[in-house]
Amino acid sequence: MPQRKALVLASSSPYRRQLLDRLGLDYVADSPEIDETPHRSESPAAYVARLAEEKARAVAERHPGALIIGSDQACVRDGEILGKPGTLERAHQQLLAASGRTVLFTTAVCLLDTDANEACGDVVTFRVRFRTLDDAAVQRYLEREPAVDAAGSFHSEAYGITLFESMDGSDPTALVGLPLIALCRLLRQAGLQLP
Repeated sequence: MPQRKALVLASSSPYRRQLLDRLGLDYVADSPEIDETPHRSESPAAYVARLAEEKARAVAERHPGALIIGSDQACVRDGEILGKPGTLERAHQQLLAASGRTVLFTTAVCLLDTDANEACGDVVTFRVRFRTLDDAAVQRYLEREPAVDAAGSFHSEAYGITLFESMDGSDPTALVGLPLIALCRLLRQAGLQLP
């Protein structure tokens, strides 16, 4: 498939790379280094949109003339942005707190054209309803799939699906961390032919 410009994924996430691989495009991944601290009173949508663009801009100098994809995701429960747990103990706490509840996942994608210095993007929300979980169920899940690197403490594309009652959203790839439907629209607008 012909591409006019180099394509760069501003991410160190293997999950985002796996998603982008589905499109069969040539790209390189470059890990951005940014501060991911939410700003005071920043909405989840504004937070992830800002971080997606900041990630793209953080690698732009290393890739002149490229189209750069940035993406970020937040897990939101009761209006609070939850970060990646980082430890099994925090993952256990996050999952127990989600038991029987609906949690929102807000995912942003940004496409930065470095030639024009113009960024466009989209934010996609996905709802996950957790089944009622107890300590033993959470422990069994984390023993099989220690999702300490994932917003919400699970991998929906793997064994984490066992934790849910339902999922509701327009793009299931948004829940994994890179909304491909929105990204495809942005890439077509930038002149790439998909498929």
